[in-house]
Amino acid sequence: MAIQKIQQDIVSLGKVHSFTVIGDPGCEGLGLTNMEVYANALAAAEQDDFILVVGDFVPAGTDTFYQDITELTNAISEQDVYALRGNHDTGTYDDHFGRHNYAISCTDFTIVVLDNALRTFEDEGLQLLGRVLADPAVQHVLIAFHIPIPNHFTGNAVKPEEFQRLRDVYLPYRHKVNYFICGHVHSRFIDTVDGIPFICTGGGGAMIEDVSDNIRAADVNYHVIKFFCHDGVLQYDIVDLQHSLYPREKTNPIVRHHLLAAIQNELMAHLQYRMYAERAQRRGYTNIANLFEAMAESEYRHARNFFAVYDKGEAFGKTISSFLATEKYGLNHLYTMMEGYAKEQHMPLTRQAFSAAMAAEDVHIGLQQQIEKDSDFDAFDKQTFYVCSVCGYLMPGNKKAPRCPVCGAPERVYIEFTTK
Repeated sequence: MAIQKIQQDIVSLGKVHSFTVIGDPGCEGLGLTNMEVYANALAAAEQDDFILVVGDFVPAGTDTFYQDITELTNAISEQDVYALRGNHDTGTYDDHFGRHNYAISCTDFTIVVLDNALRTFEDEGLQLLGRVLADPAVQHVLIAFHIPIPNHFTGNAVKPEEFQRLRDVYLPYRHKVNYFICGHVHSRFIDTVDGIPFICTGGGGAMIEDVSDNIRAADVNYHVIKFFCHDGVLQYDIVDLQHSLYPREKTNPIVRHHLLAAIQNELMAHLQYRMYAERAQRRGYTNIANLFEAMAESEYRHARNFFAVYDKGEAFGKTISSFLATEKYGLNHLYTMMEGYAKEQHMPLTRQAFSAAMAAEDVHIGLQQQIEKDSDFDAFDKQTFYVCSVCGYLMPGNKKAPRCPVCGAPERVYIEFTTK
């Protein structure tokens, strides 16, 4: 069983070579896109001795959510998984994970898990920390909690007076404390507190967020922190997560076949509902249009979930290359062939559909090639794009053509896309 329910204040594991820390897998929900990140995080730890999740396993503390995360974790992880209570881990947490404060005692180091989910350290946890640090046999300690202590990067931390309660316990033994580690902030930063490295990691499932002007969401990938002992010293690596780390569903041919069918079905429904909403809007049935827009969005989200399982994925910067390959194949082979065939067979509507798509794909390719050359995307700053709602032609630039160059539709039907 992967999930460990802690019944005693000190868990003895003996010799440990490495362990992985995962931050905030479920606080934004247990939807597929978040859980795929968490699955890859669990898979990244497959060579380690155990896993520590530094809070927010679930979005809310109900039995259903705890059971769902436990079932998923147990199905994927081969390692024991230890929990630390986060501010979202409320309700029946104790029934599923046990004690709030405990220590994991290993031959070369000890991890002290402290509950500060309510932005205060519990007396029980501080007393345990004091006992562990006072033990002459303990020389290397990692202190783990959920909400950050005061630092140089974010104000989302416990109050200074609360931090002082923690300091009063560890300062006499500061030489024994090797690391502080926490979650809560959906990003990553490394700081130093009282000369002790402080690592904040929240990249195990929740959407990465901006922390400051210096730590932007665009600069931080989903990740885990891997600790290991080298020559008796506890060290760490930051491991960015890739889609391919958890390959079980992506490599099963039967599952992939049916996932693709589900994606096609959901996208077809999405398209049908969007088109019906447009028809309803034109006839003045705004309530019906609103309903079908909502259903179309729902179907898109279903398709996105299926695709997240189906797609093998690439790192953000490499994904553009895969888009280009698809665009070029459509333009240079499929669409060109079908336009010619439709012309030969005297099928003008089919020919028109492919001809319009070819014109737009040509623009897409040019823009994506520009992105490949401009990794910071500066060229697209404050740029506006227009899409013809009649034929789908994409027009970059801040000046609208009075009519669509492909189908001649008037500019009043353009859909505008401007960076906010």
